[in-house]
Amino acid sequence: MSDGALSHIKVLDLSRVLAGPWCAQILGDLGADVIKVENPDGGDDTRGWGPPFMPDEGGGQGDAAYYLCANRNKRSIAVNLREPEGQGIIRKLAAQSDVVVENYKTGGLKRFSLDYESLKKDNPSIVYCSVTGFGQTGPNAHLPGYDFLIQAMGGLMSVTGEDAPVKVGVPIVDLFTGVYAAGAILAALVARDQGKGGQYIDMALFDVQAAMLANQACNFLVGGKVPGRMGNRHPNIVPYQDFPTADGRIAVAVGADRQFRAFAAVLGRPEWADDPRYARNSARVEYREELCGEIASIMRRRASDDWRVELDAAGIPCGPIQGLDGVFAEPQAVARNLTFGMDVTGSGSATLVANPMRLSQTPPRYSKAPPRFAEHTIEVLQERLGLSQNDVAALKERGILA
Repeated sequence: MSDGALSHIKVLDLSRVLAGPWCAQILGDLGADVIKVENPDGGDDTRGWGPPFMPDEGGGQGDAAYYLCANRNKRSIAVNLREPEGQGIIRKLAAQSDVVVENYKTGGLKRFSLDYESLKKDNPSIVYCSVTGFGQTGPNAHLPGYDFLIQAMGGLMSVTGEDAPVKVGVPIVDLFTGVYAAGAILAALVARDQGKGGQYIDMALFDVQAAMLANQACNFLVGGKVPGRMGNRHPNIVPYQDFPTADGRIAVAVGADRQFRAFAAVLGRPEWADDPRYARNSARVEYREELCGEIASIMRRRASDDWRVELDAAGIPCGPIQGLDGVFAEPQAVARNLTFGMDVTGSGSATLVANPMRLSQTPPRYSKAPPRFAEHTIEVLQERLGLSQNDVAALKERGILA
């Protein structure tokens, strides 16, 4: 495999939990050398967010699966930022780095002189990305940010669920923030390479959540009507939801009038294609309840697999509502190699989910398993700062390193 697209980039990852680590993992998958800096008192909280946990070669408990999902292609060091010597180590590493990612509370690193203004004095070309709940400005800037809180305050839960508000089943705001942050960092690196210097990136989960509202936000801003919860139904497209079948439920996504004509034929109702209530999508939205009630009464007469075969043949997007066992057993998932194995130090083989970016010349690579706590402290400090094993041992004795 060729070198990654970012094989020339050094990243200092001062973040923990999910949004920041997800961003840094994307950069690592693309080839960047990512150093994960952890608290000597146990490291990233997600190491303990289980079960399930990886086994430990000593018969104990290894790292949680949650931690594994966001920390591959990194090296772990543990440095005490509360001590001046620890702060000095981070400043020296930052002086050699292209990117810093952190998700401390707003202003949290300034007291350690590890904020952007401090670090850029020694490294003017640094790209420094702060990830917080509400950003660096505004009345909520001081508040901590948690995905569930942002889903609630940011409007997502107001349009998710049936009768009661429901959060998305994964921490989607954290994940989107990580992806947006990675994109912003890549843009900043391009700008730097064009002679525009380094820069500061202010990423806020709340901002990302607002952007993620996409069509729902635009519907409100243009139409003036506050959208509500619609379950699995689409506010602008009909039929675009799941329907009961004889043995379960199946999702159907009819996104065009020509598809609806074919869909109506499969259901044995070809006359619907010329019915003024149903012929165009705007009319189908108006007559949603009547149409979808009729569709449901037809589709519950046959099994999901039977419908899937006929709808696929007619070019109608559809699919079963699957559990994760079904997802990773799907022939498509197997064909696309959506999982891969990595040997975790002291724990054995772990199966992880592949990065979805498919680059023909510089694809993501998986050279480093999610590191054990402080696994690379000696290696990194010898390589980057020229410290000897005795130097590192002395720092460990004084509580600067773990």
